[in-house]
Amino acid sequence: MLKHNKSAKNVVIVGDGKPGRMLAAELTSENPIGINIVGFIDAEKEIGVDIIDGKKVIGNYSHIKEILNKYHVDEILIAFGGNDYEQLFKLIDVCKEMKVCVKLSSDLFSIIPQKFFTERYADLPVIDVSPGVAIWYPVILKRIFDLFIAMVCLILFTPLLIVIAIFIKLTSEGPILFNQIRIGKNGVPFSFYKFRTMYISKNDDVDRKEKMISFMKNKNSNSSGVKIISDSRITRIGRVLRKTSLDEIPQLFNVIKGDMSTVGPRPCLQYEYENYDKWQMRRLNVMPGCTGVWQVSGRSSVSFKDSVILDLYYINTMSPWLDLRLTLKTLPVMLFSLGGK
Repeated sequence: MLKHNKSAKNVVIVGDGKPGRMLAAELTSENPIGINIVGFIDAEKEIGVDIIDGKKVIGNYSHIKEILNKYHVDEILIAFGGNDYEQLFKLIDVCKEMKVCVKLSSDLFSIIPQKFFTERYADLPVIDVSPGVAIWYPVILKRIFDLFIAMVCLILFTPLLIVIAIFIKLTSEGPILFNQIRIGKNGVPFSFYKFRTMYISKNDDVDRKEKMISFMKNKNSNSSGVKIISDSRITRIGRVLRKTSLDEIPQLFNVIKGDMSTVGPRPCLQYEYENYDKWQMRRLNVMPGCTGVWQVSGRSSVSFKDSVILDLYYINTMSPWLDLRLTLKTLPVMLFSLGGK
């Protein structure tokens, strides 16, 4: 059995590449936060291989449960680069199942330190993705929160809704509301409501569909990875509504119906769903939302991959406090038109 300072946390580092070595070196130099590094988990090196300062590989990804039990691990620090998102989230799932704290110091989640919540181990930024609340929150308290926020907002916004509806009807032909089939929790389709912001078109917008799929796969020529918009079809009032996200207000009816939550990943279209990578399907593990982490982190300026990462970060850390913070952060984003298109 591993012997260590009782006041120190038993920590295992996943990844022995440059990020993992840097993290280990920083934590062992002075160890100001009481951390005992048990060893490394690595996918390629053999067990027993020395990595740094006598810290060795103690297993690979398939041994994660055995390692957590054998060494009484208090915390997993994931510190590898690359693009193996599926493996990353599998590791997080196992740690959550075993009720072990999980923190990331990885290029895979570099967008999080720039845009949202972080803490520091010595001089290194890490992201806590441990489950923050009991499992009953999404089922009970989250629904109560959703209904309260949706009803209060609809009451407050009723005069504004009437004004917007009149402007839409007077400035272009077509219905006031735009009704579209979106994919919700567990892949279940539902009718999604928005104020109409575009002129009516008889074609199926095949070109936009192709551009969006290319955007999702990072094959489009637009290196900034911004949202695909059909500018020529947007009405004058539609530009204002999209810029301020006022076109999204009718989704509060989706919240009341139980199709959506106030906070969560944005619901996708059918063809987007069909083109998701396996790791991106995790977006559908919870109810889609009207706002989320990526909406308050840049909205249209956030690339597709980063928006998925931010959504999955939310899913792994969701709590009543986080929902309240995101809801409050959405208001200034709307009022000052931050990042909207």
